[in-house]
Amino acid sequence: MTGVLRTVNRVLVGLAGLVLLCLGGAVLAAGLDLGVPSWWPWRGPDAVLLAEDRRGTGDWRWPVAVAGLAVLVLLALVWLLAQARRHRLTEVLVDTGDGEGAVLRGRTLEGAVESEAETLDGVARARVRLTGRRAAPAAHVSLLLEPQASPSATLTHLASEALGHARTSAGLPVLPAEARLRALKQRPSRVS
Repeated sequence: MTGVLRTVNRVLVGLAGLVLLCLGGAVLAAGLDLGVPSWWPWRGPDAVLLAEDRRGTGDWRWPVAVAGLAVLVLLALVWLLAQARRHRLTEVLVDTGDGEGAVLRGRTLEGAVESEAETLDGVARARVRLTGRRAAPAAHVSLLLEPQASPSATLTHLASEALGHARTSAGLPVLPAEARLRALKQRPSRVS
């Protein structure tokens, strides 16, 4: 299903880009007074899209058209932001050794790594997100460290224990990871 959505998304992006490129080129050609067809609605650098006599002052269509275009622009911006977002991996392909393979839910592997990372000394909370492809996932780990935690020791244990166990249990040759560490904010205590 993800592959179909990705293909549809790419086709729609390509078509939208082609339409916008053609329209932009036609407007540029008309604005520079280059050869445009006789049916083209405006020509020359001084031409406007709709003259005042064609726009009705009390007409309800113009506010509706402007509102519709504003909604269209907002939808395009939301869609653009959704494209920039890293998508979560829904499943991981596990090598079972028999040539068949199995599929493991991405959330399950994320939960296992989170649980094991939270047992590490000095880790208050862990969040894991898998991205990439089914056969080559990558982990994005966010750790909230307690004040006494050593960041270098925590990273070493994270790589060797939590991520190492996930890599071997899923039969992955490598599991690249990016870790973000934050310190736990501790309220100052009053000493009497």
